[in-house]
Amino acid sequence: MNIAKMMKQAQQMQKKMGEMQEELATREIEASVGGGKVVVVANGGGEVTSIKIDPSVVDPEDTEMLEDLVLSGVKQAIGQAKEMSQAEMSKLTSGLGLPPGLGF
Repeated sequence: MNIAKMMKQAQQMQKKMGEMQEELATREIEASVGGGKVVVVANGGGEVTSIKIDPSVVDPEDTEMLEDLVLSGVKQAIGQAKEMSQAEMSKLTSGLGLPPGLGF
């Protein structure tokens, strides 16, 4: 096994992963809950970028329902963003023969 070749491949992989992370940060995932009453947008980096709330669900007497909808939307958006990121990263590492968990 050629160590120099392996190190070069590792450097190339690291560069590709950095590029992929930058590209993923520009992609957006939208999660809609409560029949579209709350919409949460997150990027591929797992950051929430916006939350839209339909005024019809803003009830001062029932803030708990709105809180639950927002929390659910945030969880869904971040979960979908993580899935997208892991799927894209696994494409990069699939040919390396890494043990499970190390290839994302």
